[in-house]
Amino acid sequence: MPLNIGILMGGPSEEYEISLKTGESVYRACNALGHIVTKFKFQKNYKKFYMDLNRQDIIFNALHGGIGENGELQEWMDSKCIKYTGSGSAASALCMDKEKSKTIAKQIGLHTPEWERIHTSKQRPHLKLPYVIKPNDQGSTVGLTVVFDELNIEPAIKEAFRYGSEIIVEEYIAGKELTVPIIGEHILPIVEIIPSHQFYDYECKYTPGMSNYICPANLDHHLISEIKKNTGLLFNQLGCSVYGRADFILDKSGIPYFLEMNTLPGMTSTSLVPKSAIAEGISFNQLIKNIIELSL
Repeated sequence: MPLNIGILMGGPSEEYEISLKTGESVYRACNALGHIVTKFKFQKNYKKFYMDLNRQDIIFNALHGGIGENGELQEWMDSKCIKYTGSGSAASALCMDKEKSKTIAKQIGLHTPEWERIHTSKQRPHLKLPYVIKPNDQGSTVGLTVVFDELNIEPAIKEAFRYGSEIIVEEYIAGKELTVPIIGEHILPIVEIIPSHQFYDYECKYTPGMSNYICPANLDHHLISEIKKNTGLLFNQLGCSVYGRADFILDKSGIPYFLEMNTLPGMTSTSLVPKSAIAEGISFNQLIKNIIELSL
């Protein structure tokens, strides 16, 4: 039976353009699935769509970062009894706060790079170089710098503060970049990311050909089991639901370090969740169908 599906896309975050790409991909899939689909594109005021959003059977949240991913939008839709895809407001807020999610990971026995929080641009990190400086509540490596020498500390702090009121300084761990999608209780194949730059930055994420991907990742089966188990454990401990994607760094001694949980991972042509789903034999349209059904 066809559903009335609204796709909320755009938003005020730095990931506006990526959200539009996700929204268009989801729009095509929902059309192919036979649903009645309406696009709701905005930059600031999503509340103006209230009456139209309320008429939909479900809203596919195609936003990335900012109010779409930090729980604000989810809280508003809950208050208006509007159904939507993905995690609820509390889990969204928790996962967007890198320090809080890393704290929970550490509490349940997972490895995560050491870190400290910086509250003002005059503070200086106490961690030993090299380290990563980034906003505490941004995605897509926005405002992120890997710092190898003291000359770059101040510019990196200034850059991070452009995108957030508090920043996090995190121990830099060299190794393989891994990501692990999860749909419902099913953990999809692990993806190894091989960026053309030193790390998986914004350009490598969203420019076709700038990164290579190995899926399923070529890892020892015991390590695959460990990482998948940790992903499921984290997903539940953070209160996530429907779908998400956990990012890890595998260091040179074979220890996986948790970096962050993404509650609204991208759904573009270069996105990692669709790549992993295809490796499992799940088409993009089926993936979107699963997300909608789980959310309902």
